[in-house]
Amino acid sequence: MSRSLRAMLRSPLVVVTGVALLWFVFTFMIYPNAVMLKEVFAPQGAFSTRAFEKLTASERAMDSLRNSFVLAAVLTVTVNVLGVFIVLVTRYFTVRGARLLRLGYATTLVYGGVVAVSGYTFVYGENGFVTRLLLQVFPGLDPAWFSGMLAVVVVMTLTGTGYHMLFLSSALARIDHQTIEAAQQLGASPWRVLRTIVLPVLKPTLFAVTVLTFLGGLAAFAAPQVLGGREFQTITPMILTFSGNPGSRDLAATLALVLGLATLLLLAVLNRLQAGGTYFSVSKVPTALKKQRIGHPVANGAVHLAAYALFLVYLIPPLLIVVFSFTDAATIASGDLGAGGFTLDNYRRVLTDAAAYRPFVVSVGYAAVTAAVVIAMMLFVARVLQKFVNAVTITVEYLLHIPWVLPSTLTALGLIITYSVPRLPVGETVLTGTVGLLAVAYITAKIPFTLRMLKAAYASIPASLEEAATLLGAGTLHTYRRVLLPLVLPAAAAVSALNFTGLLDDYDTAVFLAHPLHQPLGIAIQNATRGEGASDATALTFVYTVLLMAISTLAMWFVYGRNSGTGERRSRLRTRGRTRTGPPVAVLPDTVTAGTAPTARTTQTAPTG
Repeated sequence: MSRSLRAMLRSPLVVVTGVALLWFVFTFMIYPNAVMLKEVFAPQGAFSTRAFEKLTASERAMDSLRNSFVLAAVLTVTVNVLGVFIVLVTRYFTVRGARLLRLGYATTLVYGGVVAVSGYTFVYGENGFVTRLLLQVFPGLDPAWFSGMLAVVVVMTLTGTGYHMLFLSSALARIDHQTIEAAQQLGASPWRVLRTIVLPVLKPTLFAVTVLTFLGGLAAFAAPQVLGGREFQTITPMILTFSGNPGSRDLAATLALVLGLATLLLLAVLNRLQAGGTYFSVSKVPTALKKQRIGHPVANGAVHLAAYALFLVYLIPPLLIVVFSFTDAATIASGDLGAGGFTLDNYRRVLTDAAAYRPFVVSVGYAAVTAAVVIAMMLFVARVLQKFVNAVTITVEYLLHIPWVLPSTLTALGLIITYSVPRLPVGETVLTGTVGLLAVAYITAKIPFTLRMLKAAYASIPASLEEAATLLGAGTLHTYRRVLLPLVLPAAAAVSALNFTGLLDDYDTAVFLAHPLHQPLGIAIQNATRGEGASDATALTFVYTVLLMAISTLAMWFVYGRNSGTGERRSRLRTRGRTRTGPPVAVLPDTVTAGTAPTARTTQTAPTG
């Protein structure tokens, strides 16, 4: 037994917490997936390949598999092209109104998932605002022109550039401008500078967002279900369809298994490729990146035109949703924005009518409980895993990352199949159809992200602080409560805010596990989208969407706005200070997220001039 393991086992609190954690991991992460594997491979107790035979014989299932992989591959191209473009026009090139453009492109950060799909359906769908305008100009136009694979790709491309706005912009800001100046003095053209200096530095971030984009396309749910129609269905909507029939649940489980295996295989291959690259960029004399002018007038005009056209495409759906949230159903149906059509009744109803505000309250309740439980669990677990490194803690840490490598639909289906009958790990009770099962799924899904963020926060605390507390006679718990916890709480609050907002409009998990009488907001919005024409439900959906955008905006400001603003001010102060004294500057690692590339811990020395 190693020294670290013996020290860990001497703490009763660690032992009790470890036992409870292992029960949770086994009951809700391992056991449901094992039961589902048994349903697929041994439904009668003996090994069988019948589920795979049914899968290959089903034309709809095979089409959904093919469509998912095609969609994922297409999105890796379209999202990266669009994402790189919007980052370059807002951060690299000199484009008039770049700040305004950035605000428009950033709408995807507070407007995504089923909410965004509903918004684009409202604007461009069969009964959409733009479609009605187009029909007046082109009477022969098919009202369902915005459907199928093209519509899914367009919506997921526009809403998939959030990672570029967050991470690629940060990576671009780390480029040393002196490198660009040196290349220009050697006669390199702007295109060659961009291709040989700028883009290679962005490669690790591009690699990471490509992985996330591919996985997002593979597990796409809301967009194919709402916009795909019968001609373009992907794996996840088909899993939902098959899981609704007990006779085809094995087919749903097989599809979920294929999705999970594809995810695991992709992560393994891409991590292998990523490990073979050299992605560290260290500069000794950093100079803030200066925006580059586009010298060719035609190219400059084309870039401005494309940037502002995209700005309108990004901005119109959320802007119309805000406007129509203040109108009645008749105005929404006609699209006639007369002065008499505006009203506050929609907001009044959401705030006072129990039937109207119930989905919002349910979602807020689930999100708040999940955020609180996960952060309470992981605050202590992350500290133990960070302090005691041995075979047991390494194994536990790998187990806690199971939800990251398995699609949410696979986990949800496993929970449904497993706990639809009494099971010993949960005291011989049935959980399927209860309120608690969705909360369990949410908590499980948020554990990996929360754990990784908190471990990084603990790792950033200097060991000398804990050593000083120990020398002063403070016990382990006292040191944790008075020294470590206050330093980690800001990161914990930021993670909780992201977890909270990420679940408010969840649809993918809720549609499998939600209690029939307590439907979350994502399901209510999706149901309103599928309705014929505009109705009171559509008007309420607009109000829900506006409220969600407001909450997400506050959370983004809480997580990024205050810190980034402070960081920019500090950066300016450091830059001014370096010109006088030139103190060394330590650049800490960026925040690590799922699938992000490794970032070097770099010590940069400022110029002394």
